[in-house]
Amino acid sequence: MKILVLHGPNLNMLGLREPEVYGSTTLAQINDRLAQDALELGAELSFLQSNHEGVLVDAIHAAFQVQQGILINPAAFTHTSVALRDAIASVNIPTVEVHLSNVYKREEFRHHSFIAPIAIGQISGFGAESYRLGLRALVAHLTASR
Repeated sequence: MKILVLHGPNLNMLGLREPEVYGSTTLAQINDRLAQDALELGAELSFLQSNHEGVLVDAIHAAFQVQQGILINPAAFTHTSVALRDAIASVNIPTVEVHLSNVYKREEFRHHSFIAPIAIGQISGFGAESYRLGLRALVAHLTASR
């Protein structure tokens, strides 16, 4: 089972950027932990982080008929990107949206997600653990869909 893990803008700065909000775990540490979990779950992961919306859209398009699932933290694009929403909808790949912080306890503009209505689920507020929970939920969904 192949899963694409996408990290949106500014997530390359994890561990340095606002640790009181996002924690001290780096993106490399998150990816390493996900890779360990994937071995246990029988999944093969591909990782991409980009600060550029078009790069993420291109990666989603490239996943068509290659990846069985997408785990995405769209970061700020969550609240602004119809393009990411449309790309995910166009490939029709089961997608789980994750966030490190609880976006619903933050600024009002963060309460809306363009991705959530087309995702199979959303997990937020558990720090780096949100990714691990999201991966497990996605694998469970894909396994049940076989």
